[in-house]
Amino acid sequence: MPLKFTGFPARSFQFLQGLREHNTKAWFEAHRQEYQQFIVHPMQALVEELALLMLSIDPMLEVSPEVNKTISRIYRDTRFSKDKTPYKTNQWLTFKRPRKAWQNHPAYFFELSPESYRFGMGFYCADRTTMDRFRAGLDGNPKPFLAATHFFNQGLFALEGESYKRPLKAEISPALQDWYNRKSFYLVSSYPVERQGISAAFADELASSFEELAPFYQYLSKVIQP
Repeated sequence: MPLKFTGFPARSFQFLQGLREHNTKAWFEAHRQEYQQFIVHPMQALVEELALLMLSIDPMLEVSPEVNKTISRIYRDTRFSKDKTPYKTNQWLTFKRPRKAWQNHPAYFFELSPESYRFGMGFYCADRTTMDRFRAGLDGNPKPFLAATHFFNQGLFALEGESYKRPLKAEISPALQDWYNRKSFYLVSSYPVERQGISAAFADELASSFEELAPFYQYLSKVIQP
């Protein structure tokens, strides 16, 4: 039976807060049922509710409501990290193409932290070649880019991602300069968590926001191709 998304209750965020304060195997094992009930199950239900929309945007997107496919693993890889705590205290879902080099293709995301949530679309960590193709699109004809990002000035999304310290092309228009100078980028909308958590109505709100981003997703998918 398909899962029905009923929101992320306050206990979802209480679990993440507790995990941040007690990031040990003993604490997690004692609260594993809360992790399943208040994190995994709502994430799975949200993926199922969005699946048809996401496939209409890109039929190649992964939409399986499974951990390590659309839903993040809670276990951290500590092999190459100075932080040896065993669990991630942020949890997220992503809609991305299931291929090895997915970092160089745009992806959608939704993320929970102990005190906030955010969502958006963009690159996880695009390489220089991918971003050079994006910049070449702006150089050749910026009109399709401007049409695909017409929503940006409404203020719902912020542009984030590391920028070069010096302008790559000083003569480019001010409207394009911030985009042009990014090493990688994504659009994100962030909110603090209300006392009651996130309601069931959020699924429709997220779907509407993801749909608004679709023309830009499709523009990026096309312009970064070799």
